[in-house]
Amino acid sequence: MKLVIQGKNIEITDAIREYVHQKIEKAVSHFQNLTNEVDVRLSVARNPRITSKQIAEVTLYANGTVIRAQEGSETLYASIDMVADKIARKLRKYKEKRLEQKTQSKAKTSELVEQEPVESTLIGDRAPEMPDEVVRMKYFAMPPMTIPEALEQLQLVDHGFYMFCNAETNEINVIYERNHGGYGVIQPRNTNGHTNQKNGQTARHETSEKSKAGFS
Repeated sequence: MKLVIQGKNIEITDAIREYVHQKIEKAVSHFQNLTNEVDVRLSVARNPRITSKQIAEVTLYANGTVIRAQEGSETLYASIDMVADKIARKLRKYKEKRLEQKTQSKAKTSELVEQEPVESTLIGDRAPEMPDEVVRMKYFAMPPMTIPEALEQLQLVDHGFYMFCNAETNEINVIYERNHGGYGVIQPRNTNGHTNQKNGQTARHETSEKSKAGFS
């Protein structure tokens, strides 16, 4: 298994490198059949208002699926410990989900969620604007997937939103965590005022998990 370690605002010493190898390799040792590369990013936040300055981030690719975890604390070694435990739990959940899908039909593992009215516009009378300065660009594969599959990806990448290509409409959608709980899906609107979702439905997957992102 290939383990790539990068640092930002920190020197990756031999002691740190050895500790990362020890903890991360142990965390993924039972899942090496799922992945062959793990990326570890260690950084130190320079903002004095941030208490958990020592940050450890782990990203791996399991059969084309991105699984990511991030933790921060006052010490780098504690952050590495926590992120190793977190990535191991996510891998275990991912593997159990795959085994479950092999024994159950897709209809039983997918849930159609209730319809919600779609806002007529997200920006009102304002013209779309790009930020003055683009500081980072990312490129990644976007294979078509259903909304339940996109929800699963969102839970694996440890972000507040996930962009995907909707398998039913072949359009780009965004699924996100709502401020008041549950999940929402942003879909493009045609000039006739309707989404391209089959049967005119807008999907939302409700959950009791606490929201993290700034979407409502």
